[in-house]
Amino acid sequence: MFNRTSLQAAAALASISLLSGCSMFSDSGTTAEQRIVVGTTSSPTTFDPAAAWDNSWELFRNVFQTLVAYPTGSAVPKPDAADCQFKDSESRLFECRVHDGLTFSNGHKLDAAAVKYSIDRIRTIDVEGGPNGMLGSLDKVEVTDANTVLFRLNKPDATFPFILTTPAMSIVDPAEYPADKLREDGKITGSGPYVLDSYKEGDRAELTGYANYKGFADRKNNGVTIKYFKESEPMVAALRKKEIDITYRGLTAAEVVDLEDRKPENKGLQLVDSTGSDIRYLVFNSKDATAAKLPVRRAIAQLVDRDRLVSTVFQGTAEPLYSMVPKGIAGHTTKFFDRFGGPDKGKAEAILRDAGITEPVSLDFWYATDRYGSSTAAEFAELKKQLEESKLFKITLHGKPWKELQAGFQRAEYPVFGRGWFPDFPDPDNFVAPFIGQENVLGTPYVNSRISDELIPQSRRNTDRAAVTGKFVEAQEIMVRDVRLLPLWQGKLYIAASEDIGGGERALDPQTVMQLWELNRRTSW
Repeated sequence: MFNRTSLQAAAALASISLLSGCSMFSDSGTTAEQRIVVGTTSSPTTFDPAAAWDNSWELFRNVFQTLVAYPTGSAVPKPDAADCQFKDSESRLFECRVHDGLTFSNGHKLDAAAVKYSIDRIRTIDVEGGPNGMLGSLDKVEVTDANTVLFRLNKPDATFPFILTTPAMSIVDPAEYPADKLREDGKITGSGPYVLDSYKEGDRAELTGYANYKGFADRKNNGVTIKYFKESEPMVAALRKKEIDITYRGLTAAEVVDLEDRKPENKGLQLVDSTGSDIRYLVFNSKDATAAKLPVRRAIAQLVDRDRLVSTVFQGTAEPLYSMVPKGIAGHTTKFFDRFGGPDKGKAEAILRDAGITEPVSLDFWYATDRYGSSTAAEFAELKKQLEESKLFKITLHGKPWKELQAGFQRAEYPVFGRGWFPDFPDPDNFVAPFIGQENVLGTPYVNSRISDELIPQSRRNTDRAAVTGKFVEAQEIMVRDVRLLPLWQGKLYIAASEDIGGGERALDPQTVMQLWELNRRTSW
């Protein structure tokens, strides 16, 4: 039979409930000896946490430790390598006590000095577009004794514990990772649940359970093979042929719909879906002469038909998004819909005409061919079609591999480009702050003093995150006015697996990173 399991995430993506299908949740009859083979279209771009603010996190979460993390079912930081807390009422002194007996996979001790070294090198190396961008509130790191590290912040920042949960803040061995440059020998030395035995770029990673691991993860298997695919079609074929056990990231909408069908080739498969917090959006480059024009951006916002985009390209496997903060996160709004309503050619034409723009506007749209799944090309083809149907725009599409695209937008080469955002942590701050400022994750400045100098700092003084929702509602009102970013859709997460694989519903943390240790193979169904 084909089994479909549906998951719905609560406000903080922590509450999970079974809606339909026979259970894949039971761990009875599991064995830790058998290897699990995971297929994905998302491969790491680096092996060094100091350079990683991307999908490399999916590997890092499983081979490194962070001071705090998200155990299954939690949406707030909990102890991983340390017990941590703010030591003052202003959210400026954050202290962590590293647990005794932690060691890296090479036998070296993991202590407070290693923690300080790991964070300091992120700041020293300062990779362009890298995770140092998350440490803007950090003044300095101090070791107060062998197991205690103190983070002194230069301003109040109640989100700092969330930042420390990210795999970019993984703790590395000072003996193996240079202080002032990236490690480039293709190896990983961590203290997480797994050890990386081998890696072949574009092919596979072999992970084995770390025998001396001490942390919250309760490993349900003894090893995992991650098989990397350039396209989703061969990945699904491999699942049906039982060459892999489970897929993560990259399924197209058509493949999801096809997998739901009770056809013979789907026998013995199951599908898990959950509300995701990953989003897709367009970025308008303020350094480009055409994209810098506010009427051009507003006209595009007036024309884009999200419902049509979602139904045509994603067949119900995504949903329209009208703010940068998605559903399921406190502070979500529908501000873009409130301002622009549905697509309207007449209104878009009036916006351009009032600005003296009477000829069709030519723009180049760029997108990643290998990062956000195989539907990306179809998505941009649909956007082009929608805009050109109005006769107000002429769009030229360009696709590039992610590494090349990233290098280009960091040099401000593209007028308009597509980006996705997988949350660093489940807080509205993480869907606003990274995009604001002279230097941000977009590679193009977006300066707004009301957001960066007032709303965000005010919100970060308060550890009661529910109390700061209004700040982010106002920030989104400003973002709608500026239209520097245009939210398009919010994804759903799909995991397709063999019927005998359990743990898939627990494997995704609030950062939508797969915790491989939750996967297990049942001996009976």
